[in-house]
Amino acid sequence: MKFWTALLLALAMGGGISSPTHAKWYEASSDHFVIYADDSEKDIRRFAENLERYHSAMEFLTGRDLAKPSPSNRVTIFVVGNQREIRRLAGGNNRRVAGFYIPRASGSIAFVQDIRFKSGYPDFSTVILLHEYAHHFLMSSTPYGMPRWLNEGAAEFFAATTFKSDGGVLIGRPAQHRANDFAYADKVSVKELFDEELYEKNKGRRYDAFYAQSWLLYHYLTFTPERSGQLNAYQIALINGTPSPQAAAEAFGEIGKLQTNLRAYLRQRRMFTFDLTPDRISIGPVSLRELPRGEAEMMDVRIRSQRGVNREQAEELLIEAREIAAYYPNDPGAQTVLAEAEFDAGNNAEAIAAADRALAADPTRTNAHVQKGYALFRIAGDAETADQDAAFGRAMAAFSELNRLENDHPLPLIYYYRSYTERGKTPPENARHALERASQLAPFDHNLAMQAAFMQAMEGKIALATHTLKPVAANPHGGKRAEHAQNLITAMADATEGEAFRMPERAVPLVRVVVPDPDNGDEDSGAD
Repeated sequence: MKFWTALLLALAMGGGISSPTHAKWYEASSDHFVIYADDSEKDIRRFAENLERYHSAMEFLTGRDLAKPSPSNRVTIFVVGNQREIRRLAGGNNRRVAGFYIPRASGSIAFVQDIRFKSGYPDFSTVILLHEYAHHFLMSSTPYGMPRWLNEGAAEFFAATTFKSDGGVLIGRPAQHRANDFAYADKVSVKELFDEELYEKNKGRRYDAFYAQSWLLYHYLTFTPERSGQLNAYQIALINGTPSPQAAAEAFGEIGKLQTNLRAYLRQRRMFTFDLTPDRISIGPVSLRELPRGEAEMMDVRIRSQRGVNREQAEELLIEAREIAAYYPNDPGAQTVLAEAEFDAGNNAEAIAAADRALAADPTRTNAHVQKGYALFRIAGDAETADQDAAFGRAMAAFSELNRLENDHPLPLIYYYRSYTERGKTPPENARHALERASQLAPFDHNLAMQAAFMQAMEGKIALATHTLKPVAANPHGGKRAEHAQNLITAMADATEGEAFRMPERAVPLVRVVVPDPDNGDEDSGAD
């Protein structure tokens, strides 16, 4: 696959400036995904259709029928070409990362290397995408937090998928990408899967079989007839508040026997797989468009901007963005990317001007409305006290335009709430409802859930706040945020329902509530 990585600007022989080089980029748009790739139309369309089949297969197997997301709440996927580029975008020193996913209310995004399938089998980068989308799907379809092994076991189970040429889907095949884990990684017992404290106590291994063992247990409990119904019983017990080790003992019986059964299951020569024929798979249309030249030239800038940049990176990227956008002042795609780059670099007036140029050419460019709203909101936050009400009114006007385009876009709801808190005012009831509604629309954004839960706790809704926090605390990729959520749950354990929660002084250092910010870069890494 050809991959356009940089824009070369050179002085022409006559002293003029040459136009930028051009690579063909396509956008594939479907009910649940938006895909950007510089690849063949045929391959991009097939990739989009397969992802929609995957979503449909999960709905069929789980019995969960998700409402179609608003256009901006679909998962946007950037196909970037190779692992080196993935690692550059991911940052850090993880050499194993082959793709990654960032869940956020401003628009969840994922990065993969390639979109081709060999005999229906996705490459490892796409397996990671399927794994992370399984998390996205499951978080979007249930309000309950589940233990780490169950989260990861389910994601591994669904990610082991084959797409058949007739339109059918095989789900639950052996997770071949975990074969080395079984062969070479440190063992993880079933008892450790059920008891996270025990697992953490025994951890310290450089490389263990947690993901492989979680997949195996989930697969075994799904397909073994004598274990029928036990996984469901275990989950119900968890929902009712039973600790995982106790719920496991009640649902599965003697854990030592389960461990023995699991070892024997792994040695089987054949395993069951769900073979979903095309008549059980239902997908909507996939539309494809070639990006106009200006928008295509800005794709590398857009990818890096939407990945998330710090101020230094933003200032460097802005130079490139301005050089390209100068050629395309009337291209709404190019000017929208420029608006985001200007905002990231701290240039509010320039971001608004670029957003206005984009909206003059195409009033439906949602990200142009978003970037304009962000910039106006930042201006309002810096305004003198006497001018703040009017300044926040102008900022909310931009988000109101976005709300008119997409009634279920989370950002206008979030910023309506923040337009009060940023001024030190108590949000009225409809603003509080707006924040809760935003969290419902974007349940995968756990920073947003933290903010909603803290608001609920301050209102004395202790049980509801705890319920909101549990999926955050259970997020297998949650890191410090999951720890903060658990600390907040613990701090609220003795709180009185109906009374405004006040953080105990001893707990304050342990809890950090993150206010949702644009493109904050929180991510679930695909280095699993």
